[in-house]
Amino acid sequence: MLKVRRSRLYTLWFGWYSRRQFRRYFNSVRIVMQPGVRSMDNDTPVVFYCNHAYWWDGFWSQICTEVFFNQNLHIIIGLKELQKHRFFTRIGAFSLDRSNARSAVKTLDYAADLLTTPSSRQNALWIFPQGLIEHVDKRPLFFFRGTEGIVNRVLRTTSRIYLVSVVSRIEYVEEQKPELFLSFQEPWLIDRDDLPEHKNITDSMQKTTEFHLDALKTKIIQRQLDDFEMLLKGTDSVNRKVDKFRCFFRQSKGHRK
Repeated sequence: MLKVRRSRLYTLWFGWYSRRQFRRYFNSVRIVMQPGVRSMDNDTPVVFYCNHAYWWDGFWSQICTEVFFNQNLHIIIGLKELQKHRFFTRIGAFSLDRSNARSAVKTLDYAADLLTTPSSRQNALWIFPQGLIEHVDKRPLFFFRGTEGIVNRVLRTTSRIYLVSVVSRIEYVEEQKPELFLSFQEPWLIDRDDLPEHKNITDSMQKTTEFHLDALKTKIIQRQLDDFEMLLKGTDSVNRKVDKFRCFFRQSKGHRK
């Protein structure tokens, strides 16, 4: 198992690198976040559970953490992938090996320990319960039950934990480069005393994510984008550069007359 070896210098560099890449390949990164997400209690740990449809997943978690939260970011990555890119352990990643049951249990224990370690920041875990990249519109979704195992372990130590559904969708709207849309739902606060009522946490997460994804898709199709705020604006695509050149040429021509 590969554990977190956090480095502030690496984290700062990765934040800069992620922004650079998003500005290069996307027209914009837009986000809509329900009010409760920004007002969570910092003493209560949180798990952000996300759909997994793109290579870019995970990169934007660092940017969101820097912009919106005062959190210790942790993220689970498959063992084989993390072995190839050990750098990610420096920014909060640790490994999960589903092919080894004993190792998987250690990962769940380790995740719970990270979430319950005393800190002045909120402890946060980003997880992709699908376990692999699948098409954004695939239904039904299948989630592994690791998140539920982590929640149960955390509640042995602390009384409450948040679960927050986060979904992403990439679409071409009106530009040559695509848009990345991110949506955060209201936090689901699970209390230790209410745990018997939440036996099917994984099933609830699956249904919530499916509904959340469909709602985001509908917003984009109907161009109901006023609620989204601009997280990042990309560099100009070719069509924008051409438009600017034409505008400049017309203005120059007009001045000569």
